[in-house]
Amino acid sequence: MRLYLGIDVGSVSTNLVALDADGEVIETVYLRTGGRPIEALQKGLGEVGRAVGDATVMGVGATGSGRTLAGAIMGADVVKNEITAHAIAALSEEPGVRTVLEIGGQDSKLIILADGVVVDFAMNTVCAAGTGSFLDHQSARLGVPIEEFGDFALQSSSPVRIAGRCAVFAESDMIHKQQMGHGLPDIVAGLCEALVRNYLNNVGKGKELRAPVLFQGGVAANAGIRAAFERALEVPVTVPTYHDVMGALGAALLARDEAQRGVFVASAFRGFDISTHHYVTKSFECDGCTNACEIVDVVHGEDVVARWGGRCDRWERSASGDRGRAVTG
Repeated sequence: MRLYLGIDVGSVSTNLVALDADGEVIETVYLRTGGRPIEALQKGLGEVGRAVGDATVMGVGATGSGRTLAGAIMGADVVKNEITAHAIAALSEEPGVRTVLEIGGQDSKLIILADGVVVDFAMNTVCAAGTGSFLDHQSARLGVPIEEFGDFALQSSSPVRIAGRCAVFAESDMIHKQQMGHGLPDIVAGLCEALVRNYLNNVGKGKELRAPVLFQGGVAANAGIRAAFERALEVPVTVPTYHDVMGALGAALLARDEAQRGVFVASAFRGFDISTHHYVTKSFECDGCTNACEIVDVVHGEDVVARWGGRCDRWERSASGDRGRAVTG
């Protein structure tokens, strides 16, 4: 079997997807990053490797906030930003998609497309209100399992209004509503509506959101948030089958497309056995100029597997260079 791998390394989750040459999903892995992206990546690769056996990897794509690190360790052939990866994945699900709502663990995104091309986008990486980590925290505080959070909201007959523009204020307001005696389903439903208002007023401000609309990211599993989006937008909102790994799916599709177009002849993939290797990340400050760039090294044994961080080409990504060697000439 010939496969294409995609990986999305984020602050909260690390996701992997394996596709066949026709773009059919063979295997998916969703893991908590837990502040240890290298370990999460290695664990995910080990799981995929065991699932696909002796399949040949024809191309590898990486995306997410940790895409540079993941690409260096895996030997990725394609490294793309999250907007591109999520857009490609959305188009594979719905070729006519116009709006992509994406809410992850630590940030949220909005992608506007026309005729299959990204024409506008927005991101919110400042406030935690409305992200998966905030919902995790509130579900734990309320004693409602996060898997049941959305269905719990659908039980409400009279959602209360929650101040959702700030994570701190939202939590304070929820506590106040509890003290006033409001029922838990009404509070949870009110929180879902508050988070949608926050998203539309910040990420979606000034943008025209047209159908078809896809809702992606881990939070898309929350039926209460989806229902709140449908009420606010007054259009159906579709949650893709692989909504929680769409970034990785898009990365895999990008790798497959570039491989089939001959952009690279053979994959640089280092093999599934890298899941057993020991990697260390180190950094040092370059004293070559006043920029004082932080140079990051990924080290395997005595070898520097990858190096980045400089604003110029003084430092090279080296497979065997030591900490202080600079590019000359």
